[in-house]
Amino acid sequence: MKLVVKFNLVFIVVFSLGFAAAGFVTNDLLQRNAKEEILQNARLIMESALASRGYTAGQVAPLLQTQMKYDFLPQTVPAYGATEQFNTLHAKFPDFSYKEATLNPTNLRDRASDWEADVVNRFRADNAQKEITGERETTTGRSLFMARPIQITNGACLVCHSTVDVAPKTMLDKYGTANGFGWKLNEVIGAQVVSVPMTLPIARADAAFRTFMISLAAIFVAIFIVLNLMLMFIVVNPVRKLAGVADEVSLGKVDTAEFNVKGRDEIAVLAQSFNRMKKSLAQALKMLDE
Repeated sequence: MKLVVKFNLVFIVVFSLGFAAAGFVTNDLLQRNAKEEILQNARLIMESALASRGYTAGQVAPLLQTQMKYDFLPQTVPAYGATEQFNTLHAKFPDFSYKEATLNPTNLRDRASDWEADVVNRFRADNAQKEITGERETTTGRSLFMARPIQITNGACLVCHSTVDVAPKTMLDKYGTANGFGWKLNEVIGAQVVSVPMTLPIARADAAFRTFMISLAAIFVAIFIVLNLMLMFIVVNPVRKLAGVADEVSLGKVDTAEFNVKGRDEIAVLAQSFNRMKKSLAQALKMLDE
């Protein structure tokens, strides 16, 4: 087997192992970064909803207390304010969603779907759990969801949601008496659920991975070509010429021109040693002829 073939086989094996390892590590890193980006987007939406809730409870509701005696205004409800605020964003980014999913809501648009009810029940089963994240398939592709429990920690909420008898008449006139009652203090009655599409960040990660791997392959091919050229000119060609001179000397042609290689590398040292050997052989043959 020729030296070039041996060299190329070793290079291909090393390249294949390195290429596979680099691909595995890079893909894992890009996928984890994409999921972290998705999770950060979900947290941003969640914190925005919490800010809207706080604004509604702290600044909007007190201003409308007088009107509430004559007409129930849902704008005073923090959950309503957060949902309406997000609906404006949802109109431009329909793949994103925010819902105050409730098992027994006053406003039926907040009723939890089956999978949301499962999330709420997980919070109800474990009061210490403060956040749940997961992935699910939707009509627009894979989506990451983040959920946080809605727990009744303020007794003032029970004025509207404990029993029908104590609920404001204006609220009953608007929503009726069938839903949104029986809540208890410290009970988990629902969950804030944010859903963020995974398609675009994952697609960007995949595109970056393909670009990286193609670039890495191109670099390896370039190195492969350069190393082969270096091997050919620096090692293979000089060794071939030296082997040709050695063949002629072995046939008795000791007057063959010396093989000159410039430099101080191993090939040059070998050529110098061979030239000294050829001179010594020529002198030995001359002495025998005498």
